[in-house]
Amino acid sequence: MFGENEKNVSKLKDFWVEFFADRRDGGHRSSAEEFISMEAKEKLFHLDGGKTLLDFGCGAGELLVYYAPKYEQLVGVDFSTSMLDEASKKVRDRKCGNISLIQADDKTVWEKLDCSFDRITAAGVVQYLTFQEIDSFIFNASNYLNKGGKIVLFDILDPRLYPLWKIGLFSQDAGFLNILRKVGFEFKVMLSASLNNHPKDILGFSHNPNAIKKIAEKYNFEATFVKSMYYEYKYHAIMSRTSEALEF
Repeated sequence: MFGENEKNVSKLKDFWVEFFADRRDGGHRSSAEEFISMEAKEKLFHLDGGKTLLDFGCGAGELLVYYAPKYEQLVGVDFSTSMLDEASKKVRDRKCGNISLIQADDKTVWEKLDCSFDRITAAGVVQYLTFQEIDSFIFNASNYLNKGGKIVLFDILDPRLYPLWKIGLFSQDAGFLNILRKVGFEFKVMLSASLNNHPKDILGFSHNPNAIKKIAEKYNFEATFVKSMYYEYKYHAIMSRTSEALEF
């Protein structure tokens, strides 16, 4: 049973690797610079300072270049060559000489780093990781975190709200018939995905905050959860060392 589950997870990971292989945008709700700027401001508020930052899963660098003026040194990491190509263009266009880019995934990134950071962040990434992979990520990240540093995981799918968003409950035209149509559509999508051995949801896994909290506490972090301003079905997890959090 366990071996079969591992195979299924492996197939899902392979699908997402292929899906993102040629992508050139981070899949934000809007690609307009005004929106990206506002989203970056929200995230910078929660990052709350620091001088050095690791942005894991930086994608095309949309947010990374907005973080750059606030930090002395930044490292952006992504496994997708096409994403990093786009990120590199943005870094050059905006003359962000304090940004370095690395191609790696959640397992290989750590061996490619030669310094620690005040902030380690990931936006819209956790949904593509299993609980075991999230556990490993937080453990490894904790070993590259400076004293007083924080791990901030942005835009995690909330299993309590995401299903409601998918059926249109939060939309302006929410009504019984529209919701019924969307329920039918989602059922067809899930059935098709199952028949084709694809993920039931292209956005990945949703993770309950309590599960993230348990992992954080396992590594002596205190986790604070806040709702995303721009994605009503997502939340952020802000993690500080327990002993350091108690000092404030």
